[in-house]
Amino acid sequence: MSVLVLVFQASSAWASGAIEHFSQPDITALKSADIVLLGERHDNPAHHEAQAQIVELLTPSAIVFEMLTKRQASVVTDENRASENDLEKAFDWNNSGWPDFAMYYPIFAAAPQAKIYGAQLDRSASKAALKDGVEAVFGEEAEAFGLTKPLPEDQQGARERLQAVAHCNKLPEDVLPRMVMVQRLRDAYLAQASLQALTETGGPVVVITGNGHVRSDWGIPVNLLAAAPEVSVIAVGQGEEESPPVGVFDLTLTAPVPEREDPCAAFN
Repeated sequence: MSVLVLVFQASSAWASGAIEHFSQPDITALKSADIVLLGERHDNPAHHEAQAQIVELLTPSAIVFEMLTKRQASVVTDENRASENDLEKAFDWNNSGWPDFAMYYPIFAAAPQAKIYGAQLDRSASKAALKDGVEAVFGEEAEAFGLTKPLPEDQQGARERLQAVAHCNKLPEDVLPRMVMVQRLRDAYLAQASLQALTETGGPVVVITGNGHVRSDWGIPVNLLAAAPEVSVIAVGQGEEESPPVGVFDLTLTAPVPEREDPCAAFN
């Protein structure tokens, strides 16, 4: 995998609609990538605005969504994708657990020609992985995508700490390694779907997912490097004001912090 590193000074102006803040070299680099990974904090509307702008700029042949299952992706038609309400109903989005569909729909609308792929790991697969291991769930390509290789000890520890914080420090310590394993499985599913989309459509492919999956030091780019080192990838992370996204990215954007409730309030 050849990684294209962009030199770009991000600002909150980006989130308010300023596609012109990209320089021509930046645009050329983005357009030359086979796969562009667009991270997000799921509940930040400005992050989705930025994703929609980049999608419109790139006119990808395919878009892979972490938020969709393969079944949901299969119900997309030219007719229902032309209507936010119809597509929301087709996905049964209100029962999905994801934030308001109004934040995501502009991404679909920005590339009406793009084929839609789903890469969500459902609960049954997560449970099976915890019981039987990732190889049993992912299948014969587990080694090719790097799932059979143990993580370096320092990375394993760092990932367990992040899982603890993400779950409000309420998980038993013996559960944390299994949560990391499931996270690695999610990364690999997204990478596998990305390569499938690239093979079937010729690319470019855009992937819509959380920042944690996008980070190039241990997310989807690592799985892509293992499975298809010839594929060029750009990883875009999105932060909030003075809080950059955690991890390593080729390009980092920033945006205002939305109003949000304390996610750990229910545990207090």
